[in-house]
Amino acid sequence: MQENGYEVITASADGPEVKEVVEREGVKHFPIDFTRTLSPFKDLKALWQLIRLIQKEKPDIVHTHTPKAGLLGMMAANFTGVKLRMHTVAGMPLMEATGLTKIILKITEKVTYFCAHKVYPNSYKLKDYMIEEFPAYERKFKIKGEGSSNGINTEYFAKENIDLKIISNLRTEHSIPSEAIVFAFVGRIVEDKGIHELVEAFLGIKEEVYLLLVGAFEDEREPVKAEIKEGISTNDHIVHVGFQKDIRPFLAAADVFVFPSYREGFPNVVLQAAAMELPCIVSDINGSNEIITHNENGLIVPVKDTAQLKSAMEELLSNSEKRQVLATKSRASILEKYDQEKVWKAILKEYV
Repeated sequence: MQENGYEVITASADGPEVKEVVEREGVKHFPIDFTRTLSPFKDLKALWQLIRLIQKEKPDIVHTHTPKAGLLGMMAANFTGVKLRMHTVAGMPLMEATGLTKIILKITEKVTYFCAHKVYPNSYKLKDYMIEEFPAYERKFKIKGEGSSNGINTEYFAKENIDLKIISNLRTEHSIPSEAIVFAFVGRIVEDKGIHELVEAFLGIKEEVYLLLVGAFEDEREPVKAEIKEGISTNDHIVHVGFQKDIRPFLAAADVFVFPSYREGFPNVVLQAAAMELPCIVSDINGSNEIITHNENGLIVPVKDTAQLKSAMEELLSNSEKRQVLATKSRASILEKYDQEKVWKAILKEYV
C-alpha cells in the first residue's frame, strides 16, 4: 500500500505478532483494547480509543476486518466523519449462532453495515447469505476480484521451496514412516472447525494412515469433547504439533489436506494447502466450496457428516492416481484466481 502513495496506520488488540507485522510492513500501529467476546464496558472503552485515534490521525479511509473491529471501527469512523468507510466480511459467527446470541449478532452486523460506505464479503456465497439476511444493505455489498480478503502469496506457498530434508526430518521426528499417507488439518482445534467429525472419521479408517493436526486447543472458550481430546492425545497415528508460525513444512509433509469446518468466509488455509499442491477435502460451506471444485482439485462433503468425510478420506487414501491429478490441479487453480498480486490490485481500485 505505502509504495502506492498511501500512509498506512494499523490498529488492533496487542499481541506477540504485532511487533513482527509492524517491522515487516513499516507501519505505525496503535493498540486497542478489543475483546473477542461480547463485553459492553470493554467495548465502549475500545470505541472511545478508536474515536480518539481517528480524531488525532484524521485518516481519509478506514478499512476494518473481523466482526468486533468492524462494528467499533465503523461506528468510530462514522461518528468522526471519515470520508471512506470500508468493511471486509470474512466469516460470520452469526451463521452458527442461535437464540439471543443470533439476535445480538444480527443487530451488530446491521450497525456495521449502516455505518460503512462499502462492505466486502470475501466470497460469492457469503454475499448471497448477506443479501438474504440483510437485504436493505445489498447495494453496499461487493466482491473484490474472484473473492478472498488478501489472496495468497503463491511464491511463498510453493512446495518446491521446502527442502526435502526438512520434510523427511519432520516425518522422522514424529515417527511417521516415509511411505505412510498423511492427512493434515490446520486451524484452531475447536468444534466449529469440524474437529469432532475429523477425528471420528480418522479413527474409523482401518488402513495404516496418519493424521497431522496443526493448531492449538482453545479450552477456555471452545473446548472439544473430552473423548475427542483423549483420542488425539493417545492415538499413536494422530500427531498434534500445536500452533506453528510456519505451516508450510507440515503441508509439504502431508498427502491430503482435510478441512471440515462448519462455517468460513474464505478460508486462507485452504488457499495455502491448495497452493502447496495438496488435494483438499472440504465441507460444503461458503468459501471452501468456491476454492474447491468437486473432483477437480479436491472433494466436497456435507457439513457435519462423519460418514461422508470418512468415505472421501478413504477414497483418496486408496487412489494414488486421483490424489496426484487433484494435487496438480490444486495449485493451478490458485495461481489462476487468487494470486495475492491480483487481489491487491482489486483492493487498490476500491481506494480511489
